[in-house]
Amino acid sequence: MDQTTAYIALGSNRGDRRETINKALNMLGESGSDNITIVRVSTLIETAPLGGPAGQDNYLNAVAEILSQTSAEQLLGIMQSVENRLGRTRPQKWASRTIDLDLILFGGRIIDKPHLKVPHPLMHKRSFVMVPLVEIAPDLIHPVLGQTMREILNSLQNPRRDKTNQI
Repeated sequence: MDQTTAYIALGSNRGDRRETINKALNMLGESGSDNITIVRVSTLIETAPLGGPAGQDNYLNAVAEILSQTSAEQLLGIMQSVENRLGRTRPQKWASRTIDLDLILFGGRIIDKPHLKVPHPLMHKRSFVMVPLVEIAPDLIHPVLGQTMREILNSLQNPRRDKTNQI
């Protein structure tokens, strides 16, 4: 299978957030022979939780660019396995989590299945995704919106409204 450039958003707000994100990246990179290669990773940023139960700790967020020799569905399965191995539970929507991995882009493909939507349907509205994505791929074109990631970030009324801070 040919290599596809994909982008994964990573977030953590429980436990040693930085260590958990690093472990997730290492696990993705070791997920099988040469199926996934981590190309680059953005700076970690800290953001306030968006939605969910009150009293959650702040998140650390990043975006990773990878090369994948898997299908998008296989990559999603690998990502979910990494989440499970790192103690991810889903007690309720937007609850705090040890790790959250979202497949935000998979080449220029548009995928609309019940279990997988690419591009991620909310990525362009979330500065905690767009700020780190623009850091590593500012001129990448969104396959649905037809704008660069930098243009999308600039169009957010206040891209730092969720108190994004580089760490």
